[in-house]
Amino acid sequence: MLETERAYFEEKLDEWVNKYPNKFVVVTGHDVLGFFENLNEALSIGARTCGLKPFLVRQVKMNSEEVSIPALTLGIINAHPTSPA
Repeated sequence: MLETERAYFEEKLDEWVNKYPNKFVVVTGHDVLGFFENLNEALSIGARTCGLKPFLVRQVKMNSEEVSIPALTLGIINAHPTSPA
């Protein structure tokens, strides 16, 4: 899962490190949803935009740590809020 997004992230990482250091990027397929100041904002945008479709959130830095939220991935928690943000 997320092989396309991981490969795209690795392909673009050198470029992004220079332009968006330490930001959090949201990637789905070969599409970038944006670069964000914090993880919560990136996850929120990804969940609202992608719904149940997989998306990747990574911090733009060399040797970045992968963030995994199994409950969201497995659909145990809902990515669609019941009230507008």
